[in-house]
Amino acid sequence: MTELTSLLLQQTKALNLSISNEQVDQLMAYLSLLVKWNKAYNLTAIRDPKEMVSRHLIDSLSVLPYVKGKRLIDVGSGPGLPGIPLAICLPDLEVTTLDSNGKKTRFQQQVKMELGLNNLDVIHSRVERLDVPAFDMVISRAFASLRDMLVWTGHLAAEKGVFLAMKGQYPEDELTEIPKAFTLRESHRLGLPDNDAERHLLILGRA
Repeated sequence: MTELTSLLLQQTKALNLSISNEQVDQLMAYLSLLVKWNKAYNLTAIRDPKEMVSRHLIDSLSVLPYVKGKRLIDVGSGPGLPGIPLAICLPDLEVTTLDSNGKKTRFQQQVKMELGLNNLDVIHSRVERLDVPAFDMVISRAFASLRDMLVWTGHLAAEKGVFLAMKGQYPEDELTEIPKAFTLRESHRLGLPDNDAERHLLILGRA
């Protein structure tokens, strides 16, 4: 077992997440593609593969217990985070990833093909131009302020759909500025192993 695989297993265990051997292999295959493409295309500022395990894979998987429903869209997905790790670990979930950067969506298409992720749909578009059937969940990881996220992605969520905003520190100021049509339903502090930075997940819905 490689050092990176054992790091991934150790950290998923610390978060009480159970993932299969096949899913571990797929996460490692995704990581290896990310490391390889990152050298040429600068997909993420994080270069160290160990840091990528903690700050990309584990960070993405930390929201697994809060993902409910059948269809999820990851807005401003970049190189596929958190959408691709979620698609790997939740094979029954239909995951759409959206990004306006062509290099990043081309990378995601390559991952989809090489890993055989039939539950993943990759879209290269700007969020405000997207016209697709509504989703149960809209997730974003450090994509925009809460207000902008809700204004730009409001049309993507079903009437009873929820917005999952992955944030660093608890965004007190941003919460005071969210549109009146939306409300905070839940907030969770995500205690990430080997990561001193604060991480929070905010779940919002229509008021």
